[in-house]
Amino acid sequence: MNSNIILIGMPASGKSTCGVLAAKALLKNFFDTDLLIQNLEHKRLQEIIDEKGNSYFEAAEEKAILSLDIQGTVIATGGSVVYSEKAMRHLKKLGKIIYLHLDYETMVKRLSDITTRGVVLKSGSTLLDMYKERLPLYEKYADVTVKCDCLSVEDTISEIVLSANKI
Repeated sequence: MNSNIILIGMPASGKSTCGVLAAKALLKNFFDTDLLIQNLEHKRLQEIIDEKGNSYFEAAEEKAILSLDIQGTVIATGGSVVYSEKAMRHLKKLGKIIYLHLDYETMVKRLSDITTRGVVLKSGSTLLDMYKERLPLYEKYADVTVKCDCLSVEDTISEIVLSANKI
């Protein structure tokens, strides 16, 4: 009961949406690190990126992750968390990491609000560049991978719960 389940994955993979419902099913608390960053910075994620840049945002995200000291929680992370080795080492110590995998095409279909969502895109990079850069990082840190492309929200939640109970 005290162990954490950490969700990582591309933008729009369902980390927050499915995470809160999986937490209810697993009798755990829910915590969204994007909300922590917003509370610490007093700005929306996209405002932080627009006003202070990607490097500042990534440092703020790392600081927020390193401040976590919680148990018995499903933790939804931001998609860019995998850029910080320190943050990922800390998350590994906190619990088991479930990677919510999406194919590129599915991610693009789901991402209707890219300009307001708070997605870290390096200058001159495309969504495909970001996808190719992050994919091996998600795979590196995952304890379990859930392929979400053909899954409904309910099915994704079921897979998270099944995976959490196995690890």
